[in-house]
Amino acid sequence: MATVPEARSPNQSSDGGGSQKTRSAASQLSSGRSLTDEMLARFDSRAATYDRENRFFDQDFEELRAAKYLVMPVPEKFGGPGLSLAEVCREQRRLAYHAPATALAVNMHLYWVGVAADLWRRGDKSLEWMLSDAAAGEIFAAGHAESGNDIPVLLSSAKAERVDGGYRFTGRKQFGSLTPVWTRFGLHGMNTSDPTHPKVVHAFMLRDNSGYLIKETWDVLGMRATRSDDTVLENAFIPDRYVARVVPPGGAGIDAFVLSVFAWALMGFANVYYGLAKRALDRTIAAAKSKSSLALSRSMAYHPEIQHAIAQMVIALESIGPHLDRIADDWSNGVDHGLEWPSKIFAAKYHAVEESWRVVDLGLDIAGGHGIFRSAGYERLLRDARLGRIHPANAFLTHEVVGKTALGISLDEQPRWG
Repeated sequence: MATVPEARSPNQSSDGGGSQKTRSAASQLSSGRSLTDEMLARFDSRAATYDRENRFFDQDFEELRAAKYLVMPVPEKFGGPGLSLAEVCREQRRLAYHAPATALAVNMHLYWVGVAADLWRRGDKSLEWMLSDAAAGEIFAAGHAESGNDIPVLLSSAKAERVDGGYRFTGRKQFGSLTPVWTRFGLHGMNTSDPTHPKVVHAFMLRDNSGYLIKETWDVLGMRATRSDDTVLENAFIPDRYVARVVPPGGAGIDAFVLSVFAWALMGFANVYYGLAKRALDRTIAAAKSKSSLALSRSMAYHPEIQHAIAQMVIALESIGPHLDRIADDWSNGVDHGLEWPSKIFAAKYHAVEESWRVVDLGLDIAGGHGIFRSAGYERLLRDARLGRIHPANAFLTHEVVGKTALGISLDEQPRWG
């Protein structure tokens, strides 16, 4: 199994170069100045409309593109600021506070670029084309989710057939996000030409590719602005130049590429829901201070049980932030956790979304009946927060990976009964 990118200081590129202008851009991004307060206020003001109309966040997307937000992980050599996973996560957390669906959708692009950047810094140039494409404005999306497959990335129900010059993919992908704008679709499928040694094939399909169609299925509980329609692959040919990896299925296939996907995707998810929960806390505190009761001469903020519930929310949030920061910093600084890396990443994501959901759920108790009205803005946060618990890795897979790792059992070990 792979370890992690070599240790490096924040914003340090492998060639040691980069202009002062580029370093300045990186400094602005890492300090949170790439997105101005005015921009964030606009994102905030549009979030409810996107959700209500089940519409893609088109205006947000164009502003983020113009602000160079979408190239945050791109190394300086390719014209980006070269932000690390830890730095990107902090930016995503800030964006998610104002527009969680926008942040979640953008994460699908950022994590692919981050994977390519980390591999490139380690000396693996196989995905260098992704960095050039991202710098040129191409948009990456994720095609891992499949109905009936609760172990995404490591297994696949899609078929990848080896043909001259590449692979043909057949299957149905869900939850990809960025459907209206992606130009590079990251996907995977199973090659079973040798039944005794099947392989998982990871590749990228271009928007102008033939052999696929998009089904407009996205009408869901929450995170509606992500526009994550289904993509149906119908013998879609992808040439070898866009094939990223061919690895064994299951835990045996967790190489540097797959592990990086886990790190960038799951830590990104976790920080989005953390940012959302921080917003829920602030809304709840404001509501408690303005809410009155016939039994009190002052606001509900002076009710002992309201204070107790607020304290529970604060305590939960206090545990999420340091946990996420520690794991992201360890990854970014090249700490070698070896075989424990999947467990640490899965646990951090699980902890963040479970506690974030608890925070938002408690907030609705405090908001009371007012909180269920859309005009209050809280029911959208509640619906968005609930989706974090079904994002990979779900509770079942997380506990399996963490439990097996702690017990020293192979991730591919199957239970035997009797």
